[in-house]
Amino acid sequence: MNKNSKTLSNKNNLQVIYEDNHIIVVNKRAGDIVQGDKTGDKPLSDVVKEYIKDKYNKPGNVYLGTVHRLDRPTTGLVIFSKTSKALPRLNKLFVSKDISKTYWAIVKNQPPKTQDTLINWLKKNPKNNKSTAYIKEVDGSKKAILHYKTLKKLDNYYLLEINLETGRHHQIRSQLSSIGCSIKGDLKYGFDRSNKDASIHLHARQITFTHPVSNEDLNITAPLPKDAIWDACV
Repeated sequence: MNKNSKTLSNKNNLQVIYEDNHIIVVNKRAGDIVQGDKTGDKPLSDVVKEYIKDKYNKPGNVYLGTVHRLDRPTTGLVIFSKTSKALPRLNKLFVSKDISKTYWAIVKNQPPKTQDTLINWLKKNPKNNKSTAYIKEVDGSKKAILHYKTLKKLDNYYLLEINLETGRHHQIRSQLSSIGCSIKGDLKYGFDRSNKDASIHLHARQITFTHPVSNEDLNITAPLPKDAIWDACV
């Protein structure tokens, strides 16, 4: 993964899309890990803590709750909780599926249908950190449902919009690969070459939910990464 400081987030280049007293929503860059893992690389959660500490001149430790994750090569919206009051309420929204998440993906091959619902059973292999999509339930698998539609035909690719009903490991990547539509740059799931920055063209574009404290309806959209193919999408 590219460790270029211009690519990965730090407290000075953090893309904050929405912030109030209780939550902060950031636009994750490709290469960022949301939480710490075995790599020992600095996670996005620590970057957000540093940003809050500096912005508000907070002494001591900064509270931050991680609500959900995005895969490391994926970009887009990540919600964090700034208060212990908001965290369990946000967690409940995710469990009850009261948060609507929309993704954009760029694929090389035209999908079999302009729009469709994909239903698979995904089984994760911890050894290679990969999920395989099956058309029938197998031992240890979990049901996965997503809806996609083709938004735009580009010169050499197709822009898809995806809405998830379930949140499984590598769900979008695995399910799109199962219909012959591997995401651009996603070597793990069948694309023929990687992107130069080790990203994949999968972007958490929009999140819609009711604020856990104020009850305000929020609809938050993340700007697309800067490259020629994403630029052609808008």
